[in-house]
Amino acid sequence: MPDVITEVRDWLQQNWDPDLSRAEWLDRVVTAGWAAPSWEPQWFGRGLSGSQSRAVAAEFAKVGAPGSGQDRMNLWAATVHAAGSDDLKSRLLEGFLRGQLRGCLLYSEPGAGSDLAGLRTRAVRDGEDWVVNGQKVWTSFAQKADYGMLIARTDVDVPKHRGLTFFMMPMKQPGVTVRPIHQITGESEFNEVFFDNARVADTNRVGDVNAGWAILQLALGFERAIMGGSARTDRGKGPADGDLRKEGLRDLAIRLGRFDDPVLRQDIARIEGLQAVNRWNLARSKSAANKAERLSVLSLSKIAMSRILHESARVYTDLVGPESMLEGPDNPLGDATTFRALNAYFTSIGGGTDQIQRNIIGEKVLGLPREPDPFYDRPFRELPHDQS
Repeated sequence: MPDVITEVRDWLQQNWDPDLSRAEWLDRVVTAGWAAPSWEPQWFGRGLSGSQSRAVAAEFAKVGAPGSGQDRMNLWAATVHAAGSDDLKSRLLEGFLRGQLRGCLLYSEPGAGSDLAGLRTRAVRDGEDWVVNGQKVWTSFAQKADYGMLIARTDVDVPKHRGLTFFMMPMKQPGVTVRPIHQITGESEFNEVFFDNARVADTNRVGDVNAGWAILQLALGFERAIMGGSARTDRGKGPADGDLRKEGLRDLAIRLGRFDDPVLRQDIARIEGLQAVNRWNLARSKSAANKAERLSVLSLSKIAMSRILHESARVYTDLVGPESMLEGPDNPLGDATTFRALNAYFTSIGGGTDQIQRNIIGEKVLGLPREPDPFYDRPFRELPHDQS
């Protein structure tokens, strides 16, 4: 470990330049193998251990340099690296690591939200391609994405969890229509996506045909790890997000002269306690004995982050007081508080709802029995909602 730390520190000292463009900097990082240090050298890594990779990312963070830790925090690249073919990796990995390719998640559907295995978007084989028809919803950044991680039904004659296949779907093609959804925060990051005879090559398939549910769980594990370890709390529009982005609850309470309030102090302590437990669970997931245990523990982190954000929003609102009802650049503190309160609901839904996470924790962590499902082993074609 000391040799790796010395090496990355020396490299950063010689190469880090905050005046470089992001593209220029990422070119250096990817070329040197620091973007995804735990991956094999042939896939732009250095063959380091997971703990060494995290140590490298920490050294990057110390100097304010972006680009490292993508073996954990770049959802698209991590999924392709973990489960894609060598051909798919050779075509997509470098672009995702360099930020030249952007991705989105094509999972949820209007009729298959919490029960994602009930999805109805179909992919039908046509020679070397698959023809895709259907609809997805709540797709973040679909209007900017080059590829979408698509889960589609490829067999209706087997139970719903078995007839699914996972693809890297090209988004910029005829037959793919993206419609923005206006959000409560005033943004339009989420979208509806419609597929009308859109095509995806079989070489863009991730994993085996009809084995997409396992790939989906892998990708969801990466997503929950990302969401469990971080959360968006700023609006990202300049002056309007200033105070809350820069100050934590404790510092803001001191600045506003409220830190001597015993109830407020207790609320802040409770949130800091949740944050500490979440850090421990993330550490536990990294040392899990197997993938199933790691994915289950990540559900704890994901639901913990949801609770942290909701609790933090409540305390920020109490702390800021009536100003929390105001918005816009003329009211930066109120605007940021309002955004935090509204945006907290995103974490309760994205990456699997809080209710789904509780089911996973109950079954996989606590060992409770599954909820009864009379259609669990029935072919998808026979399910009550299926119209095919």
